[in-house]
Amino acid sequence: MENRQELERMIRSMVMSMMNGTDTGAAVSEGALPDEPGVFTSVNAAVAAAKQAQIQFEECTLATRSKAIEAIRQGMRPLVNKLAQMTYEETGMGRVADKIIKLNLTIDKTPGVEDLKTECETGDNGMTLYELSPYGVIGAVTPSTNPSETLICNAIGMLAAGNAIFFSVHPGAKQLSRWLVSQLNRIVADAIGINNLIVTIAEPSIEAAQEMMVHPDIPLLVVTGGPGVVHQALCSGKKVIGAGAGNPPAFVDETADIRKAAQDIVMGASFDNNILCIAEKSVVAIRSIVDQLISEMKLAGAILIEKEEEIQKLLDITLQKNETPSRKYVGRNAGVILRDAGIEVDGDPRLIIMKTDKHHPFATIEMLMPILPIITVDSFEEGLATALFLEAGLHHTATMHSLNMERLNKMARAMKTSIFVKNGPSYAGLGYNGEGTTTFTIATPTGEATTSARHFARRRRCCLTTGFQIR
Repeated sequence: MENRQELERMIRSMVMSMMNGTDTGAAVSEGALPDEPGVFTSVNAAVAAAKQAQIQFEECTLATRSKAIEAIRQGMRPLVNKLAQMTYEETGMGRVADKIIKLNLTIDKTPGVEDLKTECETGDNGMTLYELSPYGVIGAVTPSTNPSETLICNAIGMLAAGNAIFFSVHPGAKQLSRWLVSQLNRIVADAIGINNLIVTIAEPSIEAAQEMMVHPDIPLLVVTGGPGVVHQALCSGKKVIGAGAGNPPAFVDETADIRKAAQDIVMGASFDNNILCIAEKSVVAIRSIVDQLISEMKLAGAILIEKEEEIQKLLDITLQKNETPSRKYVGRNAGVILRDAGIEVDGDPRLIIMKTDKHHPFATIEMLMPILPIITVDSFEEGLATALFLEAGLHHTATMHSLNMERLNKMARAMKTSIFVKNGPSYAGLGYNGEGTTTFTIATPTGEATTSARHFARRRRCCLTTGFQIR
């Protein structure tokens, strides 16, 4: 029976190849880099190769998809330290130790085919089945902040749904991403015998990303990046899953366990130097506990900057005239930023903190640096309003530290964020020291929130009218 199914699969694949003509095969042959599987010289060649691979893959069983995903998990584990180091060396952002944690989290907690749940309805008029099936070739944009994590996470989820993937990677992480695509291709091909399920091009660019977005053989775009690239994808006329900006506030009220809140906030906001979009970007604290909170944050590894002229020095070097963060300092260590601002510092502080008002640029702009403003309020109501102002309707992430359940629930409802963490560090919302699966594509503009395999599949309805119920 298995031999017959395999023969039928091969025949269907050959027929589809003939239907697509000889030009596609020529494009694949001419555009492929022989020593780097999955890497091509042009978008068209890469997409053509991925399309042919996906036709084969779609005929495979769920067991084959699971085999490919398990091979990725096993194949990536020995490479985690190397990937973390390569990412740091190419991007200059974050901390290698924290990247190792993120990569292990991605490998272990990204869902596979188990995420594709079948729904079924039966009654007097038969049975209706709802199942999730592939889109085809997905066009995925990855960021420079979390390039390897996003690429591996998306590869697992998108392959689980039966798709092939064209990765339009960030030019700031192109060497790492190109190498990683090749490694993933080798792993998958060795496991299931299909090449080019994961592809990219040798030289990524804005023009190549634009070409990918309008390519007729890409029906779904998954964009993990800033608001500009998400907007551009939304203008393509295609189905888009967009992961945009966030500016997560952390609210601490007078009922909280202040020591734990301080430790959680310092660890969350300083993790990989704040380049995670879910990381705490500001703190809102009730006046009666704000000094205690700051004292505990200092004990947890933060350094307090109190002089206005020193806060201004930090602002001068980290924020450009167009009110965007300086790429020179995105994801840099706190000590590096302080020293470049001319502020003397001992050791290697995890986080820079200071008191500001809610309108300060450090509070309103997503800096992606280990710089955390603290805004003082006089009541829960003022604190909630301030948190809503700072989050700015992005609906991304927020955290709260409180022992008052009514307040916790009220803030969770009011914020309407994709991730809301109660009494924990922000990264608990990604499943690290928190329950649940992980993802590095959090689709807030388009509403899918924490994405997984089921979001990368079409929901299809199949109806049988001749019975099939035994009630």
